[in-house]
Amino acid sequence: MKKFQRESAVRFDAQIEKSEVRDNWPVALQYRDEGHGPWLVDLAHKVRLDLQDRQIDERTPADVVVPQSPGASVLQNSVVVSRMNGTQASVYFLGKEQPGQMTDQAYTDVSETTCFLALFGPSVFWLVEKLTSLDFLAPDKKAPFLLQGPFCHVPCQLVTMQKDATGSGGILLSCSRGYAASMVEAILESGKEFGLQPAGDDRFTNWLAVLEKDS
Repeated sequence: MKKFQRESAVRFDAQIEKSEVRDNWPVALQYRDEGHGPWLVDLAHKVRLDLQDRQIDERTPADVVVPQSPGASVLQNSVVVSRMNGTQASVYFLGKEQPGQMTDQAYTDVSETTCFLALFGPSVFWLVEKLTSLDFLAPDKKAPFLLQGPFCHVPCQLVTMQKDATGSGGILLSCSRGYAASMVEAILESGKEFGLQPAGDDRFTNWLAVLEKDS
């Protein structure tokens, strides 16, 4: 039986130094000349689920309790769960271990229909100020937290994973797959003055480990 190959909608004009295949996804682990940050990482191979349930407060996806307040997020065991509204939450599996097939009808796998990016490192929030009016550095919000709104004029879900007063930190960005090419082009163009470079999954995994250690 022939295995199918999944393809990300994201294309970086950079040379891959190391790669592997995970669950039929080709995954770039490292690019040549990734620089000193900030970095943009394609996370298409990470599983994303949409959870909808009238009793969503009783749900515990991957043993993570759904936050009670819309806009709140939680990072636990390499899983990010974000409350979107009264009946809906997003679930991101960020670790190397991904979930098996979900049979519960409350969950919809949106991995194939969305673009998923990580943008992190020094000066990230000065970079994104050029692309959106959303306030990732809101002093009354503690990371992680969810914002929903326009980024590059595209409806997005954005989770601030880390922030500090110097403008360093990082976000996760999800939008419709059809916007992937133009979204990446806009981010890379806006990030030129800050030294933004594409990076591989190894760089993201190391950053995630730091986040979880500090959480």
